[in-house]
Amino acid sequence: MTHDIIGVGAPVLDSLIQVDETFLKDHVEGEKGGMELIDAETIANIIEKAGQKPTDTPGGSAGNTIFAMTRLGMKTAFIGKLGSDNAANTFRNSYEAMGGDISRFKTADAPNARCLSLVTPDSERTMRTMLGASALITPDEINASDFAGARHVHIEGYLLFNPDLIKQVTTAASEAGCSISLDLASFEVVNASKEHLVELLENYVDVVFANEDEAQAYFPELSDYQGMATELAKVCKVAVVKLGSDGSIIASENQLHRVDCLPIKQLTDTTGAGDLWASGFLTGWLRGQDLDKCGYLGSVMGAEIVQVMGADVPEERWPDILKQFT
Repeated sequence: MTHDIIGVGAPVLDSLIQVDETFLKDHVEGEKGGMELIDAETIANIIEKAGQKPTDTPGGSAGNTIFAMTRLGMKTAFIGKLGSDNAANTFRNSYEAMGGDISRFKTADAPNARCLSLVTPDSERTMRTMLGASALITPDEINASDFAGARHVHIEGYLLFNPDLIKQVTTAASEAGCSISLDLASFEVVNASKEHLVELLENYVDVVFANEDEAQAYFPELSDYQGMATELAKVCKVAVVKLGSDGSIIASENQLHRVDCLPIKQLTDTTGAGDLWASGFLTGWLRGQDLDKCGYLGSVMGAEIVQVMGADVPEERWPDILKQFT
């Protein structure tokens, strides 16, 4: 095998700004805490009204996970469509510099994808995304050769907005002999894709990640998260329901684990928390650790990222983090 894992998703440039609750209510349409698609002009208008320069970092849901796993020593690649602008160059060069394989990117003559994360004083982030070039990838550009030599494929849930594309990705990855994980991304994604999500989970997905809102959207008739995790594990090998500060629940066919969060000094920003949690979990899982240890490693990464702005762990923290994974 040439790669431990290949991420599939939108290679997005993340732009973060801090706002108060009033700004969010007055200038941003849609619900707080979720993700909605908007155009480039709307993103520019929100930033102008905020009156501050955003902090830009390479990201995207699958990107955050794969970047962190690369830093954790895993052999990684990424499949997604980059644009032709400076944002695309920033994403590509940053990933290559940390050791990722950039050979499987697709490209388009278009602006790169961008996600504006609006962080309120309670550290919750509200995301508004412009898909740009990432939305131009088509099912006929994906085949089993894209996943050749990989053990595992991690897919961000935003691909569920394009049923034909995610079906082709999961089919091609399966043909290449890869196991598959899927992060459900947001409750809006689950609500919009329930019909084909059920079929994907039953037939292709080995590990599914959901937070409490996403799990509730999938199981509106259930009231306890343990039951949700247990039900998900009936169709996937492993199901994870992340509960924020209340930890997480991990279920498989014959196991159920409750994993606590690790203590933190200061909650700063929850951007990328679920993505980084998945990076720790999947690193442990692909190295053959038991589910309880995988959950602990997920909590290690989750605790690190919520103490900084954005989804990029500071350089000085990596030596201590890597000790937890040896």
